[in-house]
Amino acid sequence: MSDGPQRPDGTLYPHAKPEDQWRKELTAAEYHVLREAGTEPPYVGEYTDTTTSGVYSCRACGSELFTSDTKFDSHCGWPSFYSPLAKESVVYLEDRSMGSVRTEVRCAACGGHLGHVFEGEGYATPTDLRFCINSISVRLEPKES
Repeated sequence: MSDGPQRPDGTLYPHAKPEDQWRKELTAAEYHVLREAGTEPPYVGEYTDTTTSGVYSCRACGSELFTSDTKFDSHCGWPSFYSPLAKESVVYLEDRSMGSVRTEVRCAACGGHLGHVFEGEGYATPTDLRFCINSISVRLEPKES
């Protein structure tokens, strides 16, 4: 029996920490979204309309998750990506909250809640996926010129 959050395969997240430590390291809003699977309001996130080139990393642990090359404007109120940086950078969990079944996306390194992924919405993307990500869950590291 472990004392930390586990990945869907039953293993501990590599960057797992006790919740009291996360509370000290994250702001109250960051903690609510990343550790309690909250959602920031639409159209207010720092990266909703950002077009800056770079890499989006987990705000909690710094693991690289998405690149600006896969970001697209979905007009949904949150940053949207059509693919993670690498398959291993995120994990997926079934989410039955809000009266529906959705696929939650978490950071594979620390288990931080990032948002949800949706399929078949008709966006003209190479994957037909929309990773709807909370801005507060990530930090953009701009590409050097």
